[in-house]
Amino acid sequence: MKRRVIVYLCALLAGPGAALPAAAAVVEADAGHLVLGYSLPFKAAPAKAYAATVDIARWWSSDHTYSGDANNLHIDARAGGCWCERVKGGSVEHMRVMMARPGEMLRLSGGLGPLQAAAVNGTLTFEFKPGKDGNEVVVSYLISGWFKGGLDKVAAGVDGVLGSQLQRLQQRIDGAGPAAAAKGS
Repeated sequence: MKRRVIVYLCALLAGPGAALPAAAAVVEADAGHLVLGYSLPFKAAPAKAYAATVDIARWWSSDHTYSGDANNLHIDARAGGCWCERVKGGSVEHMRVMMARPGEMLRLSGGLGPLQAAAVNGTLTFEFKPGKDGNEVVVSYLISGWFKGGLDKVAAGVDGVLGSQLQRLQQRIDGAGPAAAAKGS
């Protein structure tokens, strides 16, 4: 709750149409499910935001890859396509594309990071919404299933990692972010 209040106050102080860091929230969490929600305001056209999102190697942090190099990431943005990573001697499938509607929506299925090894289902959705005072990407990550110790115990960690990646995306969309995959965050 305190985090939402801080984000709201920042929005009021910044004024209408100002770009703010991704507002993040653990919407729900218990042992068997986790719901994360984010809103990323941006100035670019939704089609540009979608293209930036799909170009994951340009905004995802190398620190959160198996290979140590985000340049090894790619998303094949079509139904059945793969968000995959090349690693020495093989590859990793992070998520599977369920829906690709350029400029409108990108939906993927799978568990990121340690969730990949758990008995969980995850759905990550990016909705690109135009607005008269600016545009936004509404991102949700819904996870359900069994995770040793409970999904609620990893909620803050999953939110922290995904939230920081989405801040990098938000910066990339409006041209203020990483020009290429970079170490950090």
